[in-house]
Amino acid sequence: MKRIGDVVRLMAGVIALLVMAPPSAPAQEKNQAAPVKKQAAPAQGLKRTAAVAVAVPDKKPHRLILQVNSNEPAMMNLALNNATNVAQYYKDLGENVAIDVVTFGPGLHMLRDDTSPVKARIKAISESNPSISFEACANTRDNMSRAESKEIPLMSEAKVVKSGVVRVMELQEQGWAYVKP
Repeated sequence: MKRIGDVVRLMAGVIALLVMAPPSAPAQEKNQAAPVKKQAAPAQGLKRTAAVAVAVPDKKPHRLILQVNSNEPAMMNLALNNATNVAQYYKDLGENVAIDVVTFGPGLHMLRDDTSPVKARIKAISESNPSISFEACANTRDNMSRAESKEIPLMSEAKVVKSGVVRVMELQEQGWAYVKP
């Protein structure tokens, strides 16, 4: 019986050394490149003596595209709710986020100075939250100008991009997350 106790103490000492000892440089490199595997539970009767630190990779920047291509006020408000909620979420975490609300087709009405049902809300969001930007499709604006035989006024908060669809596509190619409310 004494011999079994000696073996258990010896094993406990070896396990404690393995858990507490820093890994060698090659092992550290291997650990950073390989996914973390769940460790087996310690043998019954043995106590864990040290916590295992896991390296956390650098955080990627948070970037979100919200597409608006509908002239429905409910859809526009939903997009604005999404934008402000995401911005607040990351602000509470102390992390940065960039949010682009891209409008095209009938959704351009969201940024039209003469027809936007959410004009006041966009002004307030732009003043209080610089991480949210608004982009208007120049192709849609040109088509609306021809159809209405007049210049289409945009809100001062709107940045004009050549093509809203191309803008969404290019941002996605750069790794931005895409949401269509």
